Amino acid sequence: MKHYKIILSGGGTGGHIYPAIAIANELKSRFPKSEFLFVGAKDKMEMQKVPQAGYPIIGLWIAGLQRKLTLKNLLFPVKLLLSLFKSMGIINSFKPDVVIGTGGFASGPLLQVAAMKGVPTLIQEQNSFPGITNKLLSKKAHKVCVAYDGLERFFPKEKLTLTGNPVRQDLLDLDQKRAEAISFFKLEPNKKTLLVLGGSLGARRMNQLIESELDFFKDLGIQLVWQCGTLYQKDYDLYNSSEQVQVHAFLNRMDLAYAAADIVISRAGASSVSELCVVGKPVIFIPSPNVSEDHQTKNALAVTEKNAAILISEKDLESSFEKQFSELLASESHQELLATNIKKLALKKATQSIVDEIEKLLVK
Repeated sequence: MKHYKIILSGGGTGGHIYPAIAIANELKSRFPKSEFLFVGAKDKMEMQKVPQAGYPIIGLWIAGLQRKLTLKNLLFPVKLLLSLFKSMGIINSFKPDVVIGTGGFASGPLLQVAAMKGVPTLIQEQNSFPGITNKLLSKKAHKVCVAYDGLERFFPKEKLTLTGNPVRQDLLDLDQKRAEAISFFKLEPNKKTLLVLGGSLGARRMNQLIESELDFFKDLGIQLVWQCGTLYQKDYDLYNSSEQVQVHAFLNRMDLAYAAADIVISRAGASSVSELCVVGKPVIFIPSPNVSEDHQTKNALAVTEKNAAILISEKDLESSFEKQFSELLASESHQELLATNIKKLALKKATQSIVDEIEKLLVK
């Protein structure tokens, strides 16, 4: 049985970490005797999440450039240089057969050194508008796996493969879980359920919107499963005493949350968009405007341009949210159209497709 030495790097957010773990798990199932090492950024969430998934991780002292002049920016060249040296040491001692980057600060220096040393490298780009790190790395990478069409604007066309983003396998066949989901969340089966997703940390503006619209939702007769994020739990816990409202800092059973939902309101991070395509429910995207290159808006547009979801920007929430939501709720045909169209965009075998590409690099 073949066994390889494989390094994966990705972090900063769950959107970079979970795809890397999914790829590692698929590689491990194909090559059980292989040795794995993750490289992340010190003090970021990957330093906890990766060991929890059963893999070793080394942290680099690296962070991104801030948009304004700060002390952190002045330290950036020092951090980059030290991270490049540490990456050189990691590559020299571990001697990987392949290095995989799923985005995040740490993947920059590591993949740069790997490519320089002639190690096969693969980038997995989750967003419809890539960040500067992956744009630079793609010049030397052997393969770039993407989740959206049209990325030859940013990457060398001959290196591109459309694979999609890894998604949880428990999100397939949600229709079978509807009754279990209603019971799990103690919902009324004859009422419409709205699921609100602000990401694991939460989204301030989305939470403010939902809080201001609680009476509106009550008047419409819908029940609410509201994931407010760990940063905001204390602010919104009081609404758990309200009828037809339940507030969660985090949802451990996302499959059941999706199965229970009739309509979903969500941010538009790459992983969320990919999951929602698989889930196939009517979605209102409220992209975060506070991310680099405004990539959440671009992710959402890639779906809404195909008439597969609704997009409302934060600045338009006060003027148009109630109108757009009540129109969607009132129209079963519009709900069905959005659900059908978004499901057409799903790439369910993304993890397997990415690992197929990694295998090609391993046999060279």
